[in-house]
Amino acid sequence: MRKDKPSSIKFVCRKCKYILSEDETKCPICGGTDLTEDWEGLIIILDTSSALAEIINAKRP
Repeated sequence: MRKDKPSSIKFVCRKCKYILSEDETKCPICGGTDLTEDWEGLIIILDTSSALAEIINAKRP
């Protein structure tokens, strides 16, 4: 069964994977407009020098 996403999160940028709020139509990080509503999962990075951040190539917390 698929869970509904929080209403404040609507799109994810396909290029940089940034989560956009529902009123955004362009990614503020990479400027991309190729967005999707079909996404799953969430990784929260607090330290970009952590092992996990390096594995997934995270540049921003």
